[in-house]
Amino acid sequence: MTTATTPGQGPLSGVRVVELAGIGPGPFAAMLLADLGADVVRVDRPDGPGLGIDPARDVTNRNKRSVVVDLKAPDGPARVLDLAERADILIEGYRPGVAERLGVGPADCHARNPALVYGRMTGWGQDGPLADRAGHDASYIAVTGTLGMIGRPGEPPALPANLLGDYAGGSLYLVVGVLAALHHARATGTGQVVDAAIVDGTAHLSAMIHGMLAAGAWQDRRAANLLDGGCPYYGTYETADGKYMAVGALEPRFYAEFLRLLDLDGLADAHHDPARWPELRERVAARFKSGTRAEWTDVFEGTDACVAPVLSLREAPHHPHLAARATFTEHDGLVQPAPAPRFSATPTGVRTGPALPGTGAEDVARDWDLPQATG
Repeated sequence: MTTATTPGQGPLSGVRVVELAGIGPGPFAAMLLADLGADVVRVDRPDGPGLGIDPARDVTNRNKRSVVVDLKAPDGPARVLDLAERADILIEGYRPGVAERLGVGPADCHARNPALVYGRMTGWGQDGPLADRAGHDASYIAVTGTLGMIGRPGEPPALPANLLGDYAGGSLYLVVGVLAALHHARATGTGQVVDAAIVDGTAHLSAMIHGMLAAGAWQDRRAANLLDGGCPYYGTYETADGKYMAVGALEPRFYAEFLRLLDLDGLADAHHDPARWPELRERVAARFKSGTRAEWTDVFEGTDACVAPVLSLREAPHHPHLAARATFTEHDGLVQPAPAPRFSATPTGVRTGPALPGTGAEDVARDWDLPQATG
């Protein structure tokens, strides 16, 4: 395997990743690796992306390069295997068995590169009764018990976009998995398959809640607990202008500061008395309805009451704290979250905008020393 320097920067500089194009958690995981400095080559299909948005605005393809390969063409699998031979990690998100049928499964890749980490991103996993079935984020988080935790009692569970399943339970676990396997491969020279299932990762995220449930500190129903909106000092409240404030005044001293700033008296004991929570919720709600979001933001600014305004996606980049930290960045006119986390010795950044299908073919062929052009 060649060790030529890749064009990335960051702690993963020098790591080569092949991403077989898909949608959702696979591309996001590959973006995270690219943000961390890996040289990510996305293998796009000739029929274009499946997300249905302008590729020039698909932030999940930033910091990558793209080649176009038709895996159903006679030379398609060989082109991907040429890349896999020179890579450290490969990521695919097909249903179980599809990569094998296309000739680019783990056995095919490991025959060319025994040290390759082969990352598989699916919803249901590589085995089990539902492994071959279609699904989406909502399906996966539904059966793990996590979706049932979210929302108001007596109403349908609230879908948290596709952040909980696809990205938290899927992408992040895939990234942890392939990096752990890469560490093992570099120590032993032996690659392996990483089976990252959204159901597994999402269930794993609820570990603390299961511990609380076992200890009798969590009720198995919505909005009846400390962290799910059941507690009046951990939730959201509407303001006079129809906007919202988020409250997280869990600890006694934060709760005391919260009551002081709301100018509410006679409620100190309600902190540990669930019987008084309905009264507490009613009085807190009435106070927040007496002022606008901006007014309450000013009241709580710089305090330890653990209260913050609920901002929209377009508002968030302008929040003073996020602006000061450059949590969001702009690249070629496209506002987007900046790479995270941050590193003191190997800083990361948005090096390039979204990779357009096929635009990196010549550079990849040169940099990866491919035996044939990948169009």
